[in-house]
Amino acid sequence: MLRTVNCGELNLSNKGKEVTLCGWVQRSRDKGTLLWIDLRDRYGITQLFFDETSNVDLIKKARSLGREFVIQAKGTVIERESKNPNMPTGEVELKVSELNILNEAITPPFTIEDETDGGDELRMKYRYLDLRRNAVRKNLELRHRLAIETRNYLDSQQFLEVETPVLIKSTPEGARDFVVPSRMNEGQFYALPQSPQTFKQLLMVSGFDRYYQIVKCFRDEDLRADRQPEFTQIDCEMSFVEQEDILQTFEGLTRHLFKKVKDIDIPALPRMTYADAMRNYGNDKPDTRFEMTFVYLNEANNNVVGGKEFKVFDDAELVVGICAKGAANYTRKQLDELTEFVKRPQVGATGLVYARYNDDGTIKSSVDKFYSEEDLKKWATAFGAEKGDLMLILAGGKDKTVKALSELRLEMGTRLGLRYKNAFSCLWVVDFPLLEWNEGDPNLLASLAGRWHAKHHPFTSPKPEDIELLKTDPGAVRANAYDMVINGVEVGGGSIRIHNRNLQAQMFEVLGFSKEEAQKQFGFLMNAFEFGAPPHGGIAFGFDRLCSLFGGADSIRDFIAFPKNNSGRDVMIDSPSEISDEQLIELSIGVVKAEK
Repeated sequence: MLRTVNCGELNLSNKGKEVTLCGWVQRSRDKGTLLWIDLRDRYGITQLFFDETSNVDLIKKARSLGREFVIQAKGTVIERESKNPNMPTGEVELKVSELNILNEAITPPFTIEDETDGGDELRMKYRYLDLRRNAVRKNLELRHRLAIETRNYLDSQQFLEVETPVLIKSTPEGARDFVVPSRMNEGQFYALPQSPQTFKQLLMVSGFDRYYQIVKCFRDEDLRADRQPEFTQIDCEMSFVEQEDILQTFEGLTRHLFKKVKDIDIPALPRMTYADAMRNYGNDKPDTRFEMTFVYLNEANNNVVGGKEFKVFDDAELVVGICAKGAANYTRKQLDELTEFVKRPQVGATGLVYARYNDDGTIKSSVDKFYSEEDLKKWATAFGAEKGDLMLILAGGKDKTVKALSELRLEMGTRLGLRYKNAFSCLWVVDFPLLEWNEGDPNLLASLAGRWHAKHHPFTSPKPEDIELLKTDPGAVRANAYDMVINGVEVGGGSIRIHNRNLQAQMFEVLGFSKEEAQKQFGFLMNAFEFGAPPHGGIAFGFDRLCSLFGGADSIRDFIAFPKNNSGRDVMIDSPSEISDEQLIELSIGVVKAEK
């Protein structure tokens, strides 16, 4: 080894010891006859000390070093005169007796510090330099720790890690596939897996009753902070289980990870139905770190806003609001900002009505022209509002208004400081609809428009008591499915699977597949069911999302070693890129470009 210790482990117990360090030059401080250099490696920083009176040539060589030079330094550990309590190695320094330059470096395009001056695109272009920063390194160490503890827990529960294929068959259900042309099978294509779903079900048929895999998956869909074209799942499946068995097992995994990685004891996870989540939060992944649940103001049995000649409310399908505790002191400017927020295209409301419950007991609203103070007190009663609270109300079509209020609720939670990064609220959301009617989702294939599609995937089992509704009222069928939600983020989702060929065929029929199409696309799975498929179910956790939650970050990028940007590009290696005409000919796709 070129080093005997690393840059993060020296302390006073090593005083007087002869050691060798290797690393990168972080910074230097030259005081004439004395020179100090901070040497950095993955483990930390150690200060090197050079004394001109001891060795003129050595300090001259040290002065030639630039930032990010790779060096080897040998010397004696001594106690620092000026100690740094903020560094693990801050009580000692290395008095250097020998210095070797292992590699020179040009000046990096941004400072490699915790607080860097490099923007996102620049740091992604030079990601190998960005990875030298402590903040990014710690994120990847957290990712490693989560992976180790995941394996430890699942191994203790008798799960077996099995690798499944990456080159598979394209299927018409779900998001768009990434496809790979086959050179040896002209005109045919592989697809990269959106998940190992069918393979893990086949493993259950094979008798591997507890499977898991920390696996790469691929979806060709629009990107955002918590999405990448390639992502990682903790993918799991179990045989001879019911929904409760799955929930208990993977609630155990979650509590294990929080305890081992964050030293946090998570209480038993509450259960919330999809219907309750949508009614109270307008969202199937509610952030339950704070209350601020929806209050409905124009329901037939409790209409406290109608009949006052205010057309916005009288003509609305839905009038619904939230109560922001302690926010009655919001200024007109702040309220105008909230109005502009809800009117943004991605939120979709046409306006905002508000009412302040002042400390003196009066209630003033933005629609006082239509509502008396007595009317407004009925609002306050409906909201459970108290002095000092602010009531915020939206009106319009049901689906659009619920979505907009959900966004407003999260915005208010952020503004009021209720969405603490180091507070964790976990729950299960259950009893999802089995099916959704697709009018044309941009993330789904165009051929799926105007038909039912599976909310989870086509192998999800309906609730046994709802199976008959598949024939008469498909939209009312509930799925034997569940999601784990942490701080408003869906981190895991799964279901009990269909394991009966006839029921699976019926499901494909509801989804609009002909018998021939179902056999062509999924015949291998349906045929396997005829050889004794056990009852089974499973779950998949978004591993990148789990890492970002544990790390207190909104984006998953810094927890992926080499991520893509919002356009799906790797700007470091310039991918995707064109391929040569020769490769196109070999793959039997494209036309050779005419010579100029």
